Amino acid sequence: MSFIEEIKNRAKQDIKTIVLPEATDDRVLEATDTILKEGFANIVLLGEKEKILKKAKDKGLNLSSVTIINPIESDKYEEYANAFYELRKAKGMEYETAKELVKDTVYFGMMMVKAGDCDGLVSGAIHSTADTLRPALQILKTAPNTKLVSAFFLMVVPNCEFGENGTFVFGDCGLNAYPNEEELSEIAISSANSFKMLTGKAPKVAMLSYSTKGSAKSNEVDKVVNATNLVKEKEPNLSVDGELQLDAAIIPEIAKSKAPGSNVAGYANTLVFPNLDAGNIGYKLVQRLGKAEAYGPLCQGIAKPVNDLSRGCNANDIVGVVAITAVQAIDIK
Repeated sequence: MSFIEEIKNRAKQDIKTIVLPEATDDRVLEATDTILKEGFANIVLLGEKEKILKKAKDKGLNLSSVTIINPIESDKYEEYANAFYELRKAKGMEYETAKELVKDTVYFGMMMVKAGDCDGLVSGAIHSTADTLRPALQILKTAPNTKLVSAFFLMVVPNCEFGENGTFVFGDCGLNAYPNEEELSEIAISSANSFKMLTGKAPKVAMLSYSTKGSAKSNEVDKVVNATNLVKEKEPNLSVDGELQLDAAIIPEIAKSKAPGSNVAGYANTLVFPNLDAGNIGYKLVQRLGKAEAYGPLCQGIAKPVNDLSRGCNANDIVGVVAITAVQAIDIK
């Protein structure tokens, strides 16, 4: 059984409702059809019902059992607009602005999650990361005891003996461009927690660099070393090491020569990149050249499950992210 099938089976144990605000996109409709057939989540689509159903019918999809809500026609519209205004008025938002924003499907969907009418939201097939995360942070806020919201990718690499049988968490590959050492330490801790929650396995965290154990010197290397030490101070029971080059992090034979004595080197399953340049390039290389399944950017640190999609995603990617979002909702519960 594949990793994502295991996630779907976990989601089936406690069915959650996930809202998809991009129902004008063919990939979202195809994914919804698959999710309904597989039965691991309930789906709410946002948009004009007649147009959505016609588009689905034209594509041979059966969405007759899905809930479809047009925000401006919903009996919850005024309630959500009022609640959003109350959340943001101290920041200077006018009531008319709140009413206008809640007409937007992403904002409306976030209010559904805030109100408990849905358990999570997945967006990003046609929206930028900023357009997904801005309303999430305005409406849902950060989770308790969270210092930093960050993003990770769940990578599933076929026929791979590294990581957790080819499964890795890569962070941060979608949100924080140039984290400082404090931020990098928070990304590492959140990524480790995400790995454990999704896989049930113990995370082994590698703090990645172009240097291994002092093989090169620079401010960027120092940042990774200092971040590693911060993680060890904050979470003394977490298996973490750095700075490590990628080969030393995941290949046992190379780790023996480059980082002897490390309890992480050669066996890392959670890879923390020093900046967004490295993270974004890294996940796309693994996805495209290694033919890996790449689920994300998945968010960590938001009070309720909200996940972004790459605009280059396909319908199967959306199905996987919805399954992960449902499992995150179960975990929060």
